[in-house]
Amino acid sequence: MMLFDQISEDIKSAMKARDKVRLETLRNIKKVFLEAKTAPGANDTLEDDAALKIIAKLAKQGKETAVTYTQAGRQDLADAELAQVAVLESYLPKQLTEEEITAIVKTIIAETGASSMKEMGKVMGIANKQMAGKADGRVISGIVKALLA
Repeated sequence: MMLFDQISEDIKSAMKARDKVRLETLRNIKKVFLEAKTAPGANDTLEDDAALKIIAKLAKQGKETAVTYTQAGRQDLADAELAQVAVLESYLPKQLTEEEITAIVKTIIAETGASSMKEMGKVMGIANKQMAGKADGRVISGIVKALLA
């Protein structure tokens, strides 16, 4: 089952369970999915890899919003945002640990022969492709910098 169809089924389940947070989050995901499907050049389709990127982006935005709310002293809003992030993350693949990311980056550095910060772009390009959706770009970047410095 494609992710788009899975979200639609899960909306029905959330309605039956009267789970307001899950329902609101899933409806938001579906809205963004529909916008992506109807965008120019999308041919009215949404592949799972593109859908996962959308969900990852929404989760990242939600985390950033929660931090902003916390800094503003609005923990109630931050908690609501984090509850939605938890629903979003349930659809994402398991995130890699820092040790796993470091091991992958070391392998990429060995394969490319990169030895200085000048070659960081080459390493980052390969690393981002290999770990797309499984690791945050900032974490990958930090590890690459540390290993090439």
